[in-house]
This record gives sequence, structure tokens and C-alpha cells, in this order.
Amino acid sequence: MRVDQQARVPAELTSRPRWVRHKDKVPLRTDGRFASVKDPSSWSDFPAVAASRTGDGIGFVLTAGDGIVVLDLDHAVEDGRVLPWAQAIVDQLPPTYMERGRSGTGLHLWFRGAVPHGRRIRRGELAVEVYSDRRYMIVGDRVPGTPLSLAELPDAAGLVASL
Repeated sequence: MRVDQQARVPAELTSRPRWVRHKDKVPLRTDGRFASVKDPSSWSDFPAVAASRTGDGIGFVLTAGDGIVVLDLDHAVEDGRVLPWAQAIVDQLPPTYMERGRSGTGLHLWFRGAVPHGRRIRRGELAVEVYSDRRYMIVGDRVPGTPLSLAELPDAAGLVASL
């Protein structure tokens, strides 16, 4: 991702110095050393990671109290189509910035909100993860037609409980 691609990522994210590079899903500093989701000194601002050629791409670090929540729907897309269980979840939420996961079969829905702790839910074909702290999410493949802003998720805990 180049600096001029900043327009494809919400300003709510690019304005925060919570960016890392990645290689094989491992977070890296712009100089190639390992980054830690617990160590802000290993993160950079968006222009620095976008300009770096280290690794495979960029990621955003989620931190407690930052007010960013990501709903990660694993194995939600097949042959380019969102599967019914995942579409049902997307339909009950406000339109928000959404990206495809690195595999091409997952979806990341980005919100403003909070969850007390991350959660993984696996039931049948349902595979959902919810994070707001000590994780990073690979960024760079926006779902066309989705907003370039983060919607408010007022009851993230309630959403998680309903899944």
C-alpha cells in the first residue's frame, strides 16, 4: 500500500499512530524487526508504514480504550459471495468500513465502540471473532461500496451475546 492509497482507509484509522507492517501474519516494524501489539514504541504512523516495503502489507493495532472494535467473520465468503450466516450478521449492523481478510474468505467490519475482552465464537459454520485490544488487523482490501468511515456500535457486548 502506498501513501497515496491513504484515501482508501478511513481517516479515523489513518490519523492514529497504531500502524505496523506484517509478514505471514506476523507484525513488523517498518525496519523489519518484530512489532508487538503491547508496545506502542514498535508502531508507526500511517505514512511511514505505507511508504515502507518491509513484509507483505500493513496492519492496524487495536488497543483498549481506543474505541475501535473489529468484527472478524472467518470463512464468510465463498466463490466471491457472502455466505447466508455472515450476510445475516452484516444485515443487522449499521453500514461501516469493511475489508476482505487476507485469505479472501473472511470479512473485517470496523466500528467505533468497545468490548470488555475479545471473543471467538465457533458454532457449525459460524466463525466470528470480536476484538478491541491487543490484536492487529491486516488492512488494505476494502469491500467496494462500503463507507469510508466507522459506524457506531453502541452494544457490541449485546451483539456478541446474541451470536
